Formats: sequence, C-alpha cells, structure tokens
Amino acid sequence: MQAFNCVGLIGRLDSDSTRYSLKRLVSFLAKHNLRVLLDEETSAALPRAGLEIAARSRLALECDLIIVVGGDGSLLSAARAFAGHTVKILGINRGRLGFLTDISPEEIEHKVGEVLEGRYITEERFLLHSAIMRNGETRATGLALNDVVIHPGRLIRMIEFELYIDSQFVCRQRSDGLIISSPTGSTAYALSGGGPIMHPNLDAMVLVPLYPHTLSSRPIVVAGDSHIKLIVSEENNLHPLVTCDGQLQTDCLPGDEVQITKSERRISLIHPEDHNFYETCRTKLGWATHNAGFENLN
Repeated sequence: MQAFNCVGLIGRLDSDSTRYSLKRLVSFLAKHNLRVLLDEETSAALPRAGLEIAARSRLALECDLIIVVGGDGSLLSAARAFAGHTVKILGINRGRLGFLTDISPEEIEHKVGEVLEGRYITEERFLLHSAIMRNGETRATGLALNDVVIHPGRLIRMIEFELYIDSQFVCRQRSDGLIISSPTGSTAYALSGGGPIMHPNLDAMVLVPLYPHTLSSRPIVVAGDSHIKLIVSEENNLHPLVTCDGQLQTDCLPGDEVQITKSERRISLIHPEDHNFYETCRTKLGWATHNAGFENLN
C-alpha cells in the first residue's frame, strides 16, 4: 500500500541536471498509481511532460507529498510556500552542499520508492518570523527556514544597532550585521560566520554577529521561544537590509525595530530511513571518519 496519493514536483529552472532528474522522476512516478501535479514555475523546464500544472497554493491543498529537485535554496523556497500545511517535503539534491536535499540523483528510484512505501523518517522544523516595525506599525514581515540576517547590503560599511532578548537589553553593537538562525540554518550562513552546529531537533535559535567591532562578541544560543528585537541606531547613515533565507529582503530605516520570533507555522521534512544527521555532517563538511590522531593506549 502506498503512503501517498498525490505528489507535487518542484525543480530548479536553470539546471540541465535538474531537468534530467525531473524526467527520471516523472517516468518513475508514472509506473505507480499516483496523481502527479507539476509546479507551474517548474513547468517551463518540462514543457512536454504531460502533467497537470498547478500553482503552489493549490499544491499545498491537494498534495500530500512535495518532491523538490534542486539545492537547498529550492527547498527553502518550497518551505516558505508550504509552511503551516500538512504536506510533507522530500528533497533530491541537485545543488552543491545539500543539507536539506539529501537524496542523491543516482538513488532516485530506490529511495523515492522506499518513501512511497512508507519507509521514511519525518522531522518537524520550525520557521522564523521577522517583522520590521516603524513608529509602532508593521512595515514588512517575512518567513525563514534557515535564517534572518540584518546587513548593510552592497556597501561595505558597519551598522549600529541595539539588541534585546525577551525585552532585556543585551548590547549595543557595531558590526557588518547579525544572523539570527534556526537549528536548520545552523549549517548554512551561520556556520560560515563562526556559529555552532545545532541538531535540527533543538528548540533554540543562535545569534551570530558578522565581523563585530569588539573581539569579545560571540555567538549566543537562546531558547526557541525567545523574542529577539534589534533597534537600528539613529546614527546610521545607510538603510540596512533584512534578508530571509538569502532570498527575500526588505530595507529598514534608522530607528526601525526588527523583531524575530519562532513562527507558529512549521514544515514536515521527510528523509529515507537510513538518514543520519551526523553522517550528513561528516560527508558534507569533510569530517574525519576514523580516530585519526588517537594512539592505542593499551
């Protein structure tokens, strides 16, 4: 008995390798008694697939499984679109690092077949909600699976802001910005900025300063239900940007407040049964797989 009845397909448009994998996937799914919907943005990559085409809003309502073919960026976009819905999301890696899209192209038929039979692991991941406040009014909001980042944009200049956690003043900082990351995003930009790796099941957030003007400034891990507030200093003479997952950005003015909290909307990621977070870290980050440097003390 199959675990799913309706499958939605999403893929990167600018990749020949993604198109090849999508065609293999379409051929494989055609052998099963499944209804398959193709994301309307993705349909340009498969103009003659003969599949029913639908907007993501419709995929969220009618599909019980979404398969994303691409890199982590493709899955991040899908996560924001399907957050709060019961549909499950599976990733096939056609990007570079691929912490979220963990099925390799060579394993499509084998691993997707296992998933269709109900042999998979489910992980619930929370998203971050950001809001830019100006004079007490909400000017813009955003969702992020990985991170919310405040930064100066294209200009290589420091910005100044005050940081509050749960209404308690933390510090006034001058830096290139600040990364507020979920556990999911701890292996992305936050890791490059010197932040810790967090297991995705943790209910926590990490704040990672970008090139701070004080050597004592270090990443801070806080509870997942914390309320983060940044007040952009009036002394700034530029308009910092607030970016969600590196894909959506809004500018803010001196005096604006940027508030980040855990979103009530979650997503369900699924992995093959043999998925192991630490093995993924070893593979993707090049960790040693043996006890190099340890001598036999017997």
